[in-house]
Order: sequence, then C-alpha cells, then structure tokens
Amino acid sequence: MPERAQAPAAFGSRLTAAIAERGRLCAGIDPHPALLEAWGLNDDVAGLEYFALTALEAFAPVAAALKPQVALFERHGSRGLAVLESLLAHARQADVLTIADAKRGDIGSTMAAYADAWLGEQSPLAADAVTLSPYLGYESLRPALDLAAQTGRGIFVLGLTSNPEGASVQHVGDDRSVARRIIEAAGADNRHEAPEGLGHVGLVIGATVGNALERLDIDLAAAQAPILAPGFGAQGATAADLRSTFGSAWSQLLPTSSRGLLSAGPHLGALRAAAEKSRDELA
Repeated sequence: MPERAQAPAAFGSRLTAAIAERGRLCAGIDPHPALLEAWGLNDDVAGLEYFALTALEAFAPVAAALKPQVALFERHGSRGLAVLESLLAHARQADVLTIADAKRGDIGSTMAAYADAWLGEQSPLAADAVTLSPYLGYESLRPALDLAAQTGRGIFVLGLTSNPEGASVQHVGDDRSVARRIIEAAGADNRHEAPEGLGHVGLVIGATVGNALERLDIDLAAAQAPILAPGFGAQGATAADLRSTFGSAWSQLLPTSSRGLLSAGPHLGALRAAAEKSRDELA
C-alpha cells in the first residue's frame, strides 16, 4: 500500500516554535515610497526588490515572522507582485514564517479564490498566513478557514483595530459587540481544531486599543488565537503598554513593527540591530 501523506504541522504549533526560537517580534516589510526614498532607492520595481530582499536578510534570523504589506507591492502592478512572490519564496528557503497582509474578504466562490491565492499549495503567492476582513460576516471566510486548517497555514482575522473609524463598526452591539462576536467565533474554530495551544485562526488586535478589550468584555485568552498586534514601535505602543493591554493573553502575542525597524535602513547591520533591540524589549 502507498504511504499515507503526512499531515502538515498546524500553524499554531509552528508559530509557537518560531516564537520559542526567535522571540515574538513580527517584522513588517512595508515598501512605502517615503521609505524607498529614505533608503536612496527609486520608487520602481528595482528599488522595491532591493528593499524587500534586504529587509528579509536583515530580519529573518531574529523575527518569528515577516509581514509584507501586499498593497505596497500591488501598486507596482504585475512586476510588483512578482517581487512579492520572490520574497515569499526566499522566506521559505530561510525557514521564516510569512504573513501576507492582504486584508481580503468576500463571499462564495470569490472568497474561495482568495483562499486559494494566499493559502493554496500550488499558488506562488501562498504565505504561511494571511490577514482577512470578516465584515461580510465571519462565516463568509469559511473557505479560507477550512483551507488553512487543511494546509497547516493560518489566517489573522481583523478583530479590534485601533483606527478611529473602526469603533463605528467593531464596538456596536446590543448584548455583545461585533468585535466580541468575531473573536468568540475565532475561538470556537480554534478549540475545535486545537483543543490545546494556539489554533490556526489568529486575530488582528491593535497594540494601541487601550482599554477597549476590557470595556467590550473580550476574553482573548479564551480564544486560543495567535494575536497579531500592529502598532508596536513607531506607532507608539511600548512593550510595557502591550503587557498592560493584553494581560493574560501575552503568550499569544505577535507584536508587529514596520516603520520603526525599516527607518534604520538601508544598511543591513543597522536593520538587524533595530530588530534585535525590538525583539529583546519583548522578551
């Protein structure tokens, strides 16, 4: 009889191992035009490629994950997406997790196509995880939720963001806020797939949400979700702020820094030192 194919390692366990080995920093790769200029690069595909691969080389050994901002590659068209494909391939060779910050969200066959693009085994854009928007309803993400579980990949669902406009949607609700409903739905999926430890359904929770978690009566620890927390560093959140905000969910946390690290470029040594400093602050 042919051997049964080995099931892929679950995303939650892979992320837990990466944090144990390299610390809990997630390094953003955000090729903003202003950063390209600050690095002395042209705002073109050649500059984009140099920026992305230099950041990868600097951050891969000292970050649990890398998070390329998809829109900043898309703005260069098909050649920009080719750079993103190359970045993801090089990251796999460097054995560092990647989170495609795409924030996709749709229904039916369109959502299934997005899932296949970012999580499918044969896709050149497949990352270890992708960010998704649940505001067509959490269950609209089901094609991606299921495919991620099958392939050992993860998703990060926008749960509670720190932008001022977010509260008009996420904080609304008679008995439970929209944000709490989404976070509880993610927790139900995680407990089903992984009764212990981190599940494959992560959450995006802004590092600067302040006391919103307490006010909305949200229990992040119960969700067993990896928590991607943008806002550490240049956006103002310190390691002490993160410990205060996330409390008992600290062990689930993957704080993200982008501009705070990338502004140290273009020299590889300075980029690596900035990442090491941020990583050590989170220890």
